[in-house]
Formats: sequence, structure tokens, C-alpha cells
Amino acid sequence: MALSDTQLERYARHIVLKEIGGPGQQKLLGARVLVIGAGGLGSPALLYLAAAGAGTLGIIDDDKVSLSNLQRQIIHDTDHLDAAKTQSAAAAIARLNPDVKVELHEERLTAQNALEIISRYDIVADGCDNFATRFLVSDACFLARRPLVSAAVGPFEGQLATFKPYEKDEEGTPLPTYRCLVPEAPAPGSIPTCESAGVLGALTGVMGSLQALEVIKEITGAGESLTGKLLIYDALDTRFRTIKLKRDPANPLNGENASITDLSHHA
Repeated sequence: MALSDTQLERYARHIVLKEIGGPGQQKLLGARVLVIGAGGLGSPALLYLAAAGAGTLGIIDDDKVSLSNLQRQIIHDTDHLDAAKTQSAAAAIARLNPDVKVELHEERLTAQNALEIISRYDIVADGCDNFATRFLVSDACFLARRPLVSAAVGPFEGQLATFKPYEKDEEGTPLPTYRCLVPEAPAPGSIPTCESAGVLGALTGVMGSLQALEVIKEITGAGESLTGKLLIYDALDTRFRTIKLKRDPANPLNGENASITDLSHHA
């Protein structure tokens, strides 16, 4: 589909990039992206994906906007306190870019609905704040053969990785899943929550923006994929480092015969 005059102007700075151009922008406009969590990571990710013209954005979150969210969850504002985060985010996206269709899932992701919801989209950006959901998302993306761009933050540190475990590297070895990075959830209470430890608001902006960037790269084919690598950002030292991830064949969802029933067993 040809870009309209309005779209040519709106996305002009993408179109002049040889790595994206008109064809890449058309891919973005035709893409279906699911963002899990409209919080600290999901907020900048959603805003930049909407600004980039990602054609359909699915948002899944069952929380409401609270005053303490506004220090970092920039898609929300004071006028939307106590509103559903999905509704608040949709309103912000509508103001930013009418090209973007928004699909709302005001619910929690569970073993019962994860595969069905994720299968509707081309790519998933996970910005949730708990390990059970991260495992569930990773497993469902593996089974649905959907790329997963996963981000997480601590008080002053962020992590980002792209997972495509249904593909193989240049040596024919299957690529890693999230479970290869984190084989099992840490013991309860061993990792402080955001409420107890705090988080630097701008850090979530950095990581959520990087997450949107990696989604855009996967959709358009621009640059080198982060697949098989983990990007770590130390905000206090202003330092990035990247480490290579390896496939762990011992993980239960890494077998060719994994099925939807495994989700409820291992999430």
C-alpha cells in the first residue's frame, strides 16, 4: 500500500534512512506489536512505537494509574489517575498518531490466555515486572514462534535481550530462550521490588526506548539483531556491555515437543 502525503511527511525522517526507507516504513505500518505492561518500560516503548507508525499496538495490563506511577510511566498523566492503564495509554497514543490502531487487553496474562493472545501479533515487547510472567511470555513466544524483545530494570541497571529460540545460529545451534538466561525464578524476597528498592525514572525511559528500537529493527530488518545477546546498562557509571547468551538444552521448554500444557507447569 502506497504511503499517503500525510504519512510521507509524518515519517519523512524514517524514509530518508537507507536502512528503513519507504519499504521499511510500510512494514512498520503493517506490523502488529504486543506490549506487555503499560508501566515504566511499556510507556516509552509504546510512545516510540506509536510515533514510528507501528500499525497495530496491543497493550495488556490489568492495573490502574496511581500517583506514584507518574515519576516514570510517562504515557500516563495526572488527569488519568485511577483510570485503567490500557485506556490511559490508548488515549495518549490517539493524541500522538491516529495512524495507529490500539487493541486493549485489560487482563492479566495467564497460562490459559497467553498463547492465544500472543499468536495474534507479529512480535512481543515484554516490560512486565515479575519473573512468573516473563517465563510465561517466553514460553508462549517460543511455542507461537514469535520474536520476543524483553527488558527489565533494577534501581540503576537495565537489561535487554531479543529471543528467537525457534531459529538457529550460523552454526546450526538453536538460539536461547529467556529460560537460558534465567533458568528459574529467584527465591521469594531475594530481589527487592520496585516499591521497596525504588527505581530511577529516567532509567526506564532509556531501556523502554531501546526496547522500541529493537522492535523496530526486527520489523524493518535494519541493523544487527540483538538475538542471542544480552545488553546490560549501568546508569550510575553510564556504561553499556553486551554478553553472548547460549542455549541451555536442560530447560523444559527447549524441546521440539514442547506444548501449551507446559505453560501452566513451568510459569
